Amino acid sequence: MSPRYVVVGPPGAGKTTVSELLAARLGLPFRDVDADIVALAGKPVSDIFTDDGEPAFRAMEEEAVAKALVEHEGVLALGGGAVLSAATRERLHEHTVVFLNVGMAEGVRRTGLSSSRPLLSGINPRATFKALLDARLPLYREVATIEVLTDSLDPEQVTDAVIEGEQA
Repeated sequence: MSPRYVVVGPPGAGKTTVSELLAARLGLPFRDVDADIVALAGKPVSDIFTDDGEPAFRAMEEEAVAKALVEHEGVLALGGGAVLSAATRERLHEHTVVFLNVGMAEGVRRTGLSSSRPLLSGINPRATFKALLDARLPLYREVATIEVLTDSLDPEQVTDAVIEGEQA
């Protein structure tokens, strides 16, 4: 077993929304690794960051991704920082990985600099978002087999582009 699609991208790219649409369109099951982590930890991601720290969250995330890549056959959405793990990136090379790219201005607009996104809360969330994009963009591209720029597209159009991207 392995996922038909693994969806990655920064906060605000639409990973969960597009993954759900893609799964529904293709008649496949949907799974979100962040939801797996929340179920395992018994608390929201933001609380894991606050209570246990980012390293503890990243360790849980790496394990949850490894498990989901083996167990799940549909569309799998990863958290925005999952690609930070070298082990996860290595595992993703065996899969069809969709990178939903979003520019800084659009990403900031979509996330609303939400406090539920622990890495975007702080003194200068825009600078934090830019630093996050700068650091992760090469990692997303390293694992991606399909890349879709989502800035000017609605979720249905992004889903169309993903399906077309695999057929290209």
